[in-house]
Amino acid sequence: MKAHYSIVIQWSEEDNCYIASLPEFGPYALTHGSTYHDALNRAQEVLELLIDTTSPLPYPQTFQASNMKIA
Repeated sequence: MKAHYSIVIQWSEEDNCYIASLPEFGPYALTHGSTYHDALNRAQEVLELLIDTTSPLPYPQTFQASNMKIA
């Protein structure tokens, strides 16, 4: 079974880099990169490590489009 976890990537003016967070794993599941692509690659590596070492695994968050109105 493949888990579908969230990766949120945002630019940080303070750190002058992209910050990638893995929200299902808590506030300290963070990494960074000088480019968006670098931050994504690092986040995927962290995610693999967390899946291998975390027990029990958190439930993945899901997007509920049915609750949204499209303009």
